[in-house]
Amino acid sequence: MSTDLLVGERRIAVDDDGFLRNRADWDNEVAAALAAREGIELTPAHLEIIVLLRQFHAEFQLSPAMRPLVKYVGLHLGADKGKSIYLLQLFPGSPAKLASKLAGLPKPDNCL
Repeated sequence: MSTDLLVGERRIAVDDDGFLRNRADWDNEVAAALAAREGIELTPAHLEIIVLLRQFHAEFQLSPAMRPLVKYVGLHLGADKGKSIYLLQLFPGSPAKLASKLAGLPKPDNCL
């Protein structure tokens, strides 16, 4: 995978795992381009979680692992969305890792 992401005329640097090298490069267009690389078309449901994840990061200065992410989503968006299965449907594989990537945040510490 190329280490660069092209977004319009911008060249955005990403690491070997596809995470942004500079969090200041993130915006909705970059999120959509990162998602496209993962085979995901962003919907309002994805963006709702991404915005919440960025809020979590601003509050705690870290990207959450799955369990804290589920709890935080449940607290802010309700019990229906605060479930692992809901997050897995939006962000297959490793929701905490993938959602953090699309949100322009660092990889959660305990995600492979």
